[in-house]
Amino acid sequence: MISHTKSDEVAYAIDVHDLNKSFSKKKIISNLSLRVKRGQVFGLLGPNGSGKTTTMRLLCGLLKPDSGGGTCLGYDIEKESLQIKQHIGYMPQNFSLYDDLTVAENLYFVARLYGLDNQKQIVQQTILDTGLENVAHKLAGELSGGWKKRFSLAAVLMHKPKLLLLDEPTAGVDPKARRNYWHILHQLAQKEAVTIIVSTHYMDEAERCYEMAYIKNGDVLVQGTIPQIIADSKLITFNLSPCDSDELETQLSRLRIVKQVARFGNDLHVSGFDEQALKHEIGSLVSSHQRWEKIPTSLEDVFISLSNRQGSGHA
Repeated sequence: MISHTKSDEVAYAIDVHDLNKSFSKKKIISNLSLRVKRGQVFGLLGPNGSGKTTTMRLLCGLLKPDSGGGTCLGYDIEKESLQIKQHIGYMPQNFSLYDDLTVAENLYFVARLYGLDNQKQIVQQTILDTGLENVAHKLAGELSGGWKKRFSLAAVLMHKPKLLLLDEPTAGVDPKARRNYWHILHQLAQKEAVTIIVSTHYMDEAERCYEMAYIKNGDVLVQGTIPQIIADSKLITFNLSPCDSDELETQLSRLRIVKQVARFGNDLHVSGFDEQALKHEIGSLVSSHQRWEKIPTSLEDVFISLSNRQGSGHA
């Protein structure tokens, strides 16, 4: 069984710089640089087609960059990709195990693929660690979406990886199952020092990450903790309520000082950089029955602002 990796000796599980990748002359990743500390739960966020999946595959040596370089778990992502693959667990978006085998049978199959010793003990312990006891003898094809995701995670944990790359692991999963899933991830990070990189579209999941990066057009626009990202945005945000008028929303959006207008139910979040100018303009447009006040800028406000930057996404 694999017991040692260079990640035990380095501060950063991921340390890459200036990565570029094109497919059929279409630029997918553009000068991307990223550092992920060892033992973190790290979030990758961005709009559909922003390059998150390609980024994951580059980070762990599954794809070779056209230019740029760096390390994964201390190994060179180009020259030592075989060593990297021994120490990572990669879970793609789509379920990829055998529907006509039971959960336990699938896990035994995976254990044999990895050439693990003590397979019975490892499979049984993995089932316990991921809470699969009640479904271990069910056919994989009969599982709900939430159980399939947990089962997929169990499969990539079999060989005790030091790095997990999970591509939208809870897409289509109900809220309770998502909470349980994230509990397992945090346990892995805290007790086993596993580094976990997760791509997600869910804002509540982004807020569960120690650090995160927002990717658009194949490049990292921001990276850091939630407080850092919000502070660095320098956005000032006001909330208008109630606002059921599309006309007011359009008027606010056209103001030069307004950087974004985002609807949250019957409220509007209006953001910009000049607090006094925002107060003046909003005050001149709202009606007497509407309440408006300054509120703390949220992570979602920042990400909406980033997603509204001009430019098209990548596959």
